[in-house]
Amino acid sequence: MNKIMGLDVGDKTIGVAISDALLMTAQGRTTIRRESIKKDIDQLLDFIVTDHINIIVVGLPKNMNNTIGPQAEKTLDFVKKLQKKIKYSDRLENREIEVVMWDERLTSVAAERSMLEADMSRKKRKKIIDKLAAVYILQGYLDSRR
Repeated sequence: MNKIMGLDVGDKTIGVAISDALLMTAQGRTTIRRESIKKDIDQLLDFIVTDHINIIVVGLPKNMNNTIGPQAEKTLDFVKKLQKKIKYSDRLENREIEVVMWDERLTSVAAERSMLEADMSRKKRKKIIDKLAAVYILQGYLDSRR
């Protein structure tokens, strides 16, 4: 059964969330500490293969006025590299993987707010903020499909 993966791509980390088999809910999977583009994408390919991912939803950090800023440009550059690696990967056996850009404005704010409401310490919040932001991105996408 195919699943959908959500990504919150940052300079230092990538938050990863994966849908359930029914494509109803998003669960936080991990936070990847960025090392190099090759290692980062190889880790994502591991999830694509093992979790039977057929759609990747990537949060696009637009400015509040709906323009593309420097962080969104970095994200778009990362996505181009990811798509190229997917296209030429022997591990995916020519599977078509769709990549969808998703407006992520305020997802990190919502994630931070929910952790504050749960009275989570700053140290714990820092460890899971990106994974939780990926959950918000993916859940927004899943909800929009219904």
